[in-house]
Amino acid sequence: MKILGISAFYHDAAAAIIRDGEILAACQEERFSRIKHDPSFPAQSIRFCLQYSGIELHELDAIVFYDKPFLKFERLLETYYSFAPYGLRSFLLSMPVWIKEKLFMKRILYEELNKIEHFTRGKPRLLFPEHHLSHAASAFYPSSFADAAILTVDGVGEWATVSISKGQGKDITLLKQLDFPHSLGLLYSAFTYYCGFAVNGGEYKLMGLAPYGNGNAQGCRRMIEIIKSKLVDIKEDGSIFLHQEYFDYAVGKRMVRDAAWKELFGFERREEDAPLDQRYCDMALAIQRVTEEIILLLAKEALRLTGSENLCLAGGVALNCVANGKLHAAGLFKNIFIQPAAGDAGGALGAAYAAYHIYFGKDRVNGEQGKDLLKGSCLGPEFSETDILPVARKYGMGYRKMGDIGALADTTAKLIADGNVIGWFQGRMEFGPRALGARSILGDARSPEMQKKVNLSIKNREGFRPFAPSVMAEEVQNYFEMEDPSPYMLLVKEVKRSRRFPLPDDYTTRNWVDKLYYQRSELPAITHVDYTARIQTVDSQTHPRFWQLLWSFRELTGCAVLLNTSFNVRDEPIVNTPDDAFRCFLQTKMDYLVIGDFIFDKKDYIAENKVH
Repeated sequence: MKILGISAFYHDAAAAIIRDGEILAACQEERFSRIKHDPSFPAQSIRFCLQYSGIELHELDAIVFYDKPFLKFERLLETYYSFAPYGLRSFLLSMPVWIKEKLFMKRILYEELNKIEHFTRGKPRLLFPEHHLSHAASAFYPSSFADAAILTVDGVGEWATVSISKGQGKDITLLKQLDFPHSLGLLYSAFTYYCGFAVNGGEYKLMGLAPYGNGNAQGCRRMIEIIKSKLVDIKEDGSIFLHQEYFDYAVGKRMVRDAAWKELFGFERREEDAPLDQRYCDMALAIQRVTEEIILLLAKEALRLTGSENLCLAGGVALNCVANGKLHAAGLFKNIFIQPAAGDAGGALGAAYAAYHIYFGKDRVNGEQGKDLLKGSCLGPEFSETDILPVARKYGMGYRKMGDIGALADTTAKLIADGNVIGWFQGRMEFGPRALGARSILGDARSPEMQKKVNLSIKNREGFRPFAPSVMAEEVQNYFEMEDPSPYMLLVKEVKRSRRFPLPDDYTTRNWVDKLYYQRSELPAITHVDYTARIQTVDSQTHPRFWQLLWSFRELTGCAVLLNTSFNVRDEPIVNTPDDAFRCFLQTKMDYLVIGDFIFDKKDYIAENKVH
């Protein structure tokens, strides 16, 4: 049975295709269009999925869209009615779009799909699971668990903003949900907005800024008190009530009512790219701690309702890896699986799985014992030598071709150990927001200068942003305070105490800028300001080439850890094709590019261009 899943028209449009329960391909439209968080119909992603799988549209048993447009429209109408007359202008602007387009989603989907390939309407079936069911399915069905509690948390689907379900075999049963406008995801996005970052894209920046807050200072404690007394009521089961007089997202054009927040907190919203000061750091920490508190309460409720020792997480809030780390440390569940494409992109995969197991009633596929079905999240395009070399000639790049992976890994490891920054492009592109060793920029985690170099000279992003470590799975406990695998870079844990350096007595009271480049451990490039790191464990079966590189680096230096960040620059998607990789490589201060078996030296390009 062959099923195509689609998510589109909000943010992070994507497509995924499964056959008899096996994931064949999945990818986001942004990687093809080069538009960050592209929400448009994922035509290029669908074309890739069909081409890679060798399946044509008319051969599909179902095409599945990741939510129910009519339910979403119902929510909009009821919301505008509840807030009337406030929001009238927004209502008048949005209704024509819905009446002309979104209410006729079936027609739109058929029209767009027919541009890809003409097929008869009605075969394949067109299905519409609910948004949070798509999220739940995206986490539970690819997991290795026979049963699990499933917690999905995001901004909003149709009505739901949080759902707790029980996964058992091929069935998912909804047990409890929280409805709009009360939303943990939107609460966090409101603070993202007020701290000057983009909503639905800047939340990870807010999370990275939070450790620069001073949790012991009166300012941060006061903000937590304001949040919990004025903005949100937190119930024992993790459900929340947001006081809408402070928010504008329900029917307005902004996340919050700026004047009301200024009166509450005593300072104005930060404009994008304006200087940061300690107030915004403390604000980021305050909402991060409140978020963690709510997530733990929700997890306890999920445990109470299901009694399962396993937990699956999905929805955009599941990408908050700091909260995930706290949840993991709490020990409520024996096992936790977090969908690596937890946001709307993953809804495409979940929609396909929901149709396969729930609509068609098919039993689950058994993977390798203890392994999920996501293939390390490497589900996108891959490229051969015949794809790579023409692009190298286009850019006038000479190269070295290595005879085998051992030689390639040894040579690359030596380049990294010598202080070079490497663009690493191998195999199939990752599905989801994290680079996991297929489309990565790599550096020496031991270098005190590496974070600054990569942030400012290569990624062109804010200096406070941390970088993740990739570590051999069998070595993780030697570097970090954890033993369990973290293959998708979705858990934050502390650097091992024996590898930390002591901090000055006045460290916590210093300005955030003064904390930024202080050497805190033997691995300064990946140790965040609070001694934590967002960890990826790499095993030899899932990522053999990347693991071999880590092995070679350990043999050379005694260190089994590399700095790993996504292969892109600020405000651009992760690279997809060799051409994307060369353009990114040549416009930044990366030193070498490694694609497949080929090593490209930036100095060769510079010399070639000097001649001409």
